Amino acid sequence: MASDGGAYRLRCSLLGHGQDVRGLTRSLFPPGGFVSVSRDRTARLWALDGLNRGFTEIHCMSGHSNFVSCVCIIPPSELYPRGLIATGGNDHNICIFTIDNPAPLYILKGHKNTVCSLSSGKFGTLLSGSWDTTAKVWLNDRCMMTLQGHTAAIWAVIILPEQGLMLTGSADKTIKLWKAGRCERTFTGHEDCVRGLAILSEMEFLSCANDATVRRWQISGACLNVYYGHTNYIYSISVFPQCKGFVTTGEDRSLRIWKKGECAQTIRLPAQSVWCCCVLDNGDIVVGASDGIIRVFTESLERTASAEEIQAFEYELSQASIDPKTGDLGDINADDLPGREHLKDPGTRDGQTRLIEDNGKVEAYQWSVSEGRWIKIGDVVGSSGATQQTSGKVLFEGKEYDYVFTIDVNESGPSYKLPYNITDDPWLTAYNFLQKNDLNPMFLDQVAKFIMDNTKGQALSTSSEFSDPFTGAGRYVPGSSSGSSTVPGADPFTGAGRYVPGSASNEVAPAGGVDPYTGMGAYQSSEAKVENIYFPKKDAVTFDKANPSQILGKLKELNSSATEEHKLTEDDLIILEKLLSATCNTSAETPTAQQLQTLWRAVNWPEDIVFPALDILRLSVRHPTVNENFCNEKDHVHLAILLKFLNPKGKQANQLLALRALCNCFVSQAGQKLMMEHRGEIMTQAIETKSGNKNIHIALATLTLNYAVCLHKDNNIEGKAQCLSVISTVLEVVQDLEAVFRLLVALGTLISDDTNAVQLAKALGVDSQVKKYASVSEPAKVKECCRFVLNLL
Repeated sequence: MASDGGAYRLRCSLLGHGQDVRGLTRSLFPPGGFVSVSRDRTARLWALDGLNRGFTEIHCMSGHSNFVSCVCIIPPSELYPRGLIATGGNDHNICIFTIDNPAPLYILKGHKNTVCSLSSGKFGTLLSGSWDTTAKVWLNDRCMMTLQGHTAAIWAVIILPEQGLMLTGSADKTIKLWKAGRCERTFTGHEDCVRGLAILSEMEFLSCANDATVRRWQISGACLNVYYGHTNYIYSISVFPQCKGFVTTGEDRSLRIWKKGECAQTIRLPAQSVWCCCVLDNGDIVVGASDGIIRVFTESLERTASAEEIQAFEYELSQASIDPKTGDLGDINADDLPGREHLKDPGTRDGQTRLIEDNGKVEAYQWSVSEGRWIKIGDVVGSSGATQQTSGKVLFEGKEYDYVFTIDVNESGPSYKLPYNITDDPWLTAYNFLQKNDLNPMFLDQVAKFIMDNTKGQALSTSSEFSDPFTGAGRYVPGSSSGSSTVPGADPFTGAGRYVPGSASNEVAPAGGVDPYTGMGAYQSSEAKVENIYFPKKDAVTFDKANPSQILGKLKELNSSATEEHKLTEDDLIILEKLLSATCNTSAETPTAQQLQTLWRAVNWPEDIVFPALDILRLSVRHPTVNENFCNEKDHVHLAILLKFLNPKGKQANQLLALRALCNCFVSQAGQKLMMEHRGEIMTQAIETKSGNKNIHIALATLTLNYAVCLHKDNNIEGKAQCLSVISTVLEVVQDLEAVFRLLVALGTLISDDTNAVQLAKALGVDSQVKKYASVSEPAKVKECCRFVLNLL
């Protein structure tokens, strides 16, 4: 690569694609090459040709039924030592190719709309962003998790070097940082749709947007710089090797090269939309545009195109027509422009544009510092301030269109106006129309066909009011208008001291004689080889210990101060005493329907007095009769009541007892079925209690462990992904080593006998989180369990 001070010149122009080139990425095999994707529904692999100046297409891949929008390389693995190529398309699919087969190896389905961004990470993970407002994490041919939080299309995604960290950029103008599948931070500052992301280092990244700016961010959330230079949407951003600057492309027909925070060079192209760019290992820049041509630019004199090729490129550029309404050249009044003599004065900076009037024509020129001359970049056509009469266009909401259709979706409903320019994509126009008017997406094909049928035979015309070809938005013209406190008190389950709910952790002995959960028995750390008695765990862990008389005493005390509406009668209290007796195995009686009805009334008490009732539920739900009643109830109202107590703003005693009740639901098959059916909702709610005290952390870890036991049996990889995310999130905040131990057992159970789960755990960075527990001396079970987990990872 030449010195940093050199200017970029054309290296070669590559023909092959039949329509817009929408995505580019450098290839690993062959070295020095790259992959391109296009609206012509193909992906193409390009390799260096023998002369080392140009490139040759060596492989064409097809598999999408619509436009291909994005591409990335999945790094080599043992199975695929030359890596894989992933492409995303408007058919909602992701196709995975080998580098020597034109048909996909497999297709990833799951997104509900266009997949417009892809990024690969370690251990075979793939991150995708879609217009359906979600990003998805894939491992091999399976979706591991879905990232939800953006309110509009996700246009850009990237996996950061630190394991488990991912970024998404959206049309909602925000960027989100995700750790192990959970949103950690939202970056705000862009004033329009975020279109591209690029990594600078482990701590910094760049973003570009439709607001014509580039922003430099710290992972911590601070915006360090805003870079101005483009005059329109910026679609793509790519970083030079060793992060020595970056390049951007956009809707202002330009490629811009940035060094030391300044726009060092502007290269105009003879195409309106410069969709994508990538930087090769040698520093050469590849760009794809709306004319279907790929162009490569280089600093190296050896690789620069011949004088004839450069002359042909400049001629093509000079013949381009520039519409003044784009705003790219500022306000233009032909009467005020100087003549050709104006070009005798040198420019003041690279990329500076100058307009001249020559025989009634307006021409645009750009100053090239490296060439020391003005280069013609096109003729300016049209006039500003066009009206419907002078332009032959239809005005709608103050903008000009080739057509404004009236659409009747159904006979009884209202009609809708659909504005359309011939330069627009009918499918995207139909999609935006349905979104804007909140209409059923099932009409997409019908509306798009209507547009195509009613615009047949029309030649492309240049719209005087441009819109983003993919978002439908008008063109941007810059300048236009709880703390973790533990309640002191004695163990409520031993009978000593006053009743304080949840001030002790559960103790339960697994089969095998040694109790890793309590440290009781003959458990000693030893020099000898230790057998893994911790995982995979086969049975649920429950919270069993209690002092029924204290619970009833507290219930009666609070009942005396309850409002008339909630107060229980003496008979009710006797009924609950019998229920507690039946479910704590102190009597042979089976709980009755009347007892259960009374329990549910008590569970509906106000938040500040309900905790003894929740404790009775926690103990009762272990009984087969109560468990069946709870799990088979229509609409699962009782589960919903329990979940509301997990509100992070609620009382910690209620959070704790609700978590313990959920753990105890796993004792029966009916309970496991209910817990698994509502896994997403329960885990999402449960994780909100992570800022609670150590007993809440132990209960949360136990709930995760019980899910891990079920998931190990079912081998549900998406469920395992959610569980791994929860483990990673809780490990960030937990201090209590009993909670850590249960999370380690959960992790070991999840990844046992499952290479996909092992890969995902590594990709999420869970291995680095657990390493610190390998040196814990007491309790020894934490260190030993940790070492067994790390052996699997």
